[in-house]
Amino acid sequence: MTSPRVLLSGGGTGGHIFPAVSIAQEIQKRYPDAQFLFIGALGKMEMEKVPQAGFNIEGLEIAGFDRGNIFSNFKLPFKLINSVIKAKKIIKNFKPDFAIGTGGYASGPALWAASQLGIPTFIQEQNSFPGVTNKILSKKAKAIFTAYPGMEKFFPNTQVYYFGNPIRQSVLENGIPSDVAKKEFALQNQLTILSVGGSQGSRTLNNGWLDNLQQLTEKGYQLIWQTGKLDYPQLSKNQEVSSLENISLNEFIFDMAKAYSAADIIVSRAGAIAISELENIGKPVILVPLPTAAEDHQTKNAQSLVDQNAAFMVKDVEMKEKFWTSLEKLCSDTELRSKMSEELKKLGKPKATSDIVDQILQLTGFNKI
Repeated sequence: MTSPRVLLSGGGTGGHIFPAVSIAQEIQKRYPDAQFLFIGALGKMEMEKVPQAGFNIEGLEIAGFDRGNIFSNFKLPFKLINSVIKAKKIIKNFKPDFAIGTGGYASGPALWAASQLGIPTFIQEQNSFPGVTNKILSKKAKAIFTAYPGMEKFFPNTQVYYFGNPIRQSVLENGIPSDVAKKEFALQNQLTILSVGGSQGSRTLNNGWLDNLQQLTEKGYQLIWQTGKLDYPQLSKNQEVSSLENISLNEFIFDMAKAYSAADIIVSRAGAIAISELENIGKPVILVPLPTAAEDHQTKNAQSLVDQNAAFMVKDVEMKEKFWTSLEKLCSDTELRSKMSEELKKLGKPKATSDIVDQILQLTGFNKI
């Protein structure tokens, strides 16, 4: 059987890139001779991450709407038109059998151009509240794959499949025991909190920990702390932080499977992929949504878990009064942690990537028997 030629587009953040790469890897596993081409936004992290994963990528000169500098948006319509023209050129040269978009600046022009050229398009929507671009693109899409139930209301005229978000296989395949993982972070075998603020880090979370270092130490809790790039230099020189043996300070954690294994409780931003990983890991969690995320989707993501008793949520503005009390409530109540884990695991979709690929291949006639 002929191997497919696959166009993928997604980027801007890891939350858009990792699902696209996971889908490509799953197709490649089934069709080793398949051809792949990614379309990304010049200057964004996909231009580095996609080649690292072994795939070719072409860049468009496209950016999102800048709410902070309104005047810079005057060039946006021209960039959009030029991006669609360039995307059409790339697609005509590559001749894909189908195109998959996972969100991000380049995804709009790439999928729009593909649909205009009669290429079957598919959308993978990670969030519980879709962005404007995906709502527009959905009208021409062959199918939409969502991470949350009940998304049909946003895409009334398209086939919608609730399969979950594709997540990194390394996270699902983790087999390292918790006590061993703690030891590798130079910690004891006692209650450990993992704090992750997304790929960029989170100043809100970093300040939250600084405010509560004393209480953390008094209670004997341990902390695996991913600070992010911006705050790490300052925090690593902080004498109070460096003097504490119950803290493992990290600018970035590359082996998330090990960190998840070491954790008894997780504090995290509420990005879609982070949440999908947390659902599959099933460790009790406090979500601190990024308030500046587009259309406040992180708060909506977090709220959907809170509604099912699968997480606690603390908003940025509530950190002073709610962060420590919520954390202490979880730390001191093993029954609550156990119930939260149970509810969280019910939401996990470990087969998301293979289910999505099954459906794409079936709808495009490439399904292997």
